[in-house]
Amino acid sequence: MSEYHSSKTWRQLLRFPLDGRDSKPRAKGLTMIIDNGLGLGETRDLLTLVGDYIDFIKLGFGTSALYSQNLLEEKISMALSFNIDIYPGGTFFEIAVLQDSWEEFIIMAKHIGFTAIEVSDGTIKIPDEIREKAISLASSINLKVLTEIGQKDPRDQIPLPEMLSQIKKDVDCGADWIIVEGRESGQNAGVYDHNGCFIMHQMEEIVSVIPDPSMLIWEAPLKQQQQELIMRFGPNVNIGNIAPHEVLALEALRSGLRGDTLRFSCNNIISRV
Repeated sequence: MSEYHSSKTWRQLLRFPLDGRDSKPRAKGLTMIIDNGLGLGETRDLLTLVGDYIDFIKLGFGTSALYSQNLLEEKISMALSFNIDIYPGGTFFEIAVLQDSWEEFIIMAKHIGFTAIEVSDGTIKIPDEIREKAISLASSINLKVLTEIGQKDPRDQIPLPEMLSQIKKDVDCGADWIIVEGRESGQNAGVYDHNGCFIMHQMEEIVSVIPDPSMLIWEAPLKQQQQELIMRFGPNVNIGNIAPHEVLALEALRSGLRGDTLRFSCNNIISRV
């Protein structure tokens, strides 16, 4: 076998089968990971490897309170050095609401160095007035605002018309993105049935009611869900609740580098011929 010498990279040699993927900094095609307790070394290794493919890091539920303050601030600083937004989980905000300290919670999040906040009521019901004031306060101190619709427990699911109404209110109040609940399991929550399949009429209604679909971040921890979103909306759909070790696998799906979306891209090419 003859020796092979080339200065080409893989990206120069081969085109991605699914083209059009936006690179950072990007306004769509966002990937949000859920971090439930990575150490500083793990975080550094993760961001060195896949920092170009991560846009948001959510420190899951209330784990922020379990770090030492110095470690938490160092972790936040590390995310910012890779141009990644970082925020505490929505359940943590709900606890602050229960304890009537949500205003101080938002201000403290900004002081610590978080760049975004999640306003959610996935576990408890938050009065509309508090939700609106929280969005307004966070925006006024230059925190990016993500709100969430849908309940974590299937026993607490709200009717679809109420969900759609909440989306409109959040957008009108100045939310930057709307997260569609999916939990870490991707099953029996939000717009997913017990098998982790989309409840399609709910998905379609949610997309139809929002002025800009790129404002939606779909929590989709399962590959079948990610594949469905990419095939339906393209590689620049916003996807969240990704496990840290799944970031490259998701990016490969977005780019058509896995058989699932490669088949989809090939079928599209054949259909146009």
